[in-house]
Amino acid sequence: MYSIVGLGNPGKEYSKNRHNAGFLVVDELVSYLGSNDWKSKFKGYISKGLIKNKSVTFLKPKTYMNLSGDSVLEIKNYFKIPNENIIIIHDDLDLSIGKIKAKFSGGNAGHKGLNNISKLIGNNYFRIRIGIGHPGKDYVSRYVLENFEKEELILLEKNIKYIRENIYFLMNNEINLFNEESK
Repeated sequence: MYSIVGLGNPGKEYSKNRHNAGFLVVDELVSYLGSNDWKSKFKGYISKGLIKNKSVTFLKPKTYMNLSGDSVLEIKNYFKIPNENIIIIHDDLDLSIGKIKAKFSGGNAGHKGLNNISKLIGNNYFRIRIGIGHPGKDYVSRYVLENFEKEELILLEKNIKYIRENIYFLMNNEINLFNEESK
């Protein structure tokens, strides 16, 4: 069993925000798999599907970004999912728009959603970092809660397609292949 978690904030007013890149990717993955049956459970919304014959529970926490770990911990404990089978998809200020990169473990670069998850389950899980660019430290709070611009959404769509076609590399512990192909 795997869990693919998209980070973001619930609510229509946040739906196209840069901070909701994880939600947007997970929504598209679920839609692509034809399993749009979202249920409210584990302090989030879940849907189930298969990727390359591997069972996946998709999760979008309802706890808002900064408390994402509460929802991740609940699903992890309920399904007894090892950290190595958890993939968190999130926005990343340190990558330029249009760039994506996967990593396993490591620091959280000040991302409050990741900080909360790591506090509750540890650091050893996969992350797919979706680049949103950096506006300068004085503007971060406002910037992440602004909607993607039209050109940015085009790049995000390319990222989503790439992730949809290559996420199985992470499920097979082949992070180097995921990152090699994304260049």
